[in-house]
Amino acid sequence: MDVLSDAVTAMRAGRPHSSRTAQNAPWGVRFPASDGAGFHVVLRGAAWLLRPGEAAPVHLGPGDVVFLAHGYGHALADHPDTPLEDFALGPDGSWPVAPDPGPAPDADTLLLCGAYQLNRSRAHPLLSELPPVVHVRAGVGTHHGLRSALDLLGAELTEPHPGSDAIISGLLDTLLVYLLRTWWLRKSPEGQEATGWAAALRDPAVSAALRAMHSDPTRRWTVEGLASHGGLSRAAFARRFNTLVGRPPLTYLTWLRMTTAARLLRSGDTPLRIVAERAGYTSEFAFAKAFKRQYGVPPGQWRRRHPAAAGR
Repeated sequence: MDVLSDAVTAMRAGRPHSSRTAQNAPWGVRFPASDGAGFHVVLRGAAWLLRPGEAAPVHLGPGDVVFLAHGYGHALADHPDTPLEDFALGPDGSWPVAPDPGPAPDADTLLLCGAYQLNRSRAHPLLSELPPVVHVRAGVGTHHGLRSALDLLGAELTEPHPGSDAIISGLLDTLLVYLLRTWWLRKSPEGQEATGWAAALRDPAVSAALRAMHSDPTRRWTVEGLASHGGLSRAAFARRFNTLVGRPPLTYLTWLRMTTAARLLRSGDTPLRIVAERAGYTSEFAFAKAFKRQYGVPPGQWRRRHPAAAGR
């Protein structure tokens, strides 16, 4: 796996949800804070994104996409002054599936909204660095992959066919990756240098080392070995990696291994010996010791506390 794919996989829990809604002015919907992440797409018309404590509402035009990675409460409305109605999540925090409005030719605004259930206990630092709102504006000839995923998702929601449930779930995962890719690999404003993970993913030496670790986390990596992937000396590579990623290379590798182990423990009944091997440990005892140091409890106890999420 590459870094972006692993970042998504590390946090995913349960199935994503989405629906199309048609709105006629005046309308306003308040979305509560949650452990998940939400997205909204304006398919037709316009809307305003409102967030508590923020002075300036954000205007969304046709084709605009917003992604709220941190689960903060927010609202959508036809006008900033329109009264809001509460949007009710399901008892388990899931997104309720509303009847699809179909073509809705008379609606002022047509929206595609959805939510991802996330496990924030081991949030990848790449996702933690995202701003409260990722706003991808519509533009001719831009974001081709993202637009294609949205077109396919809209078509499946409009005219469901056999297999649509599986297709929609896959397209929602695809949409999430395209949203993150669009944000992280965007060009920096003129005259400004990318920083943090935006810079790390574009830095040849650091990105090469990240790809190597994510492709084979079980390998007995050394700082020298990772530096060789980027063509740098050990010292120069370690400084650059720590500056951009926010932690030393082997500390990040341990984080990656333990996150992989937790995902395996949560997803089924894989024997601890196999989990240890896939996390890069030849000794089950050494793995259990490292896992407890990271999570505070032994792996078996952690598994009992975190049963497999439904719909994974």
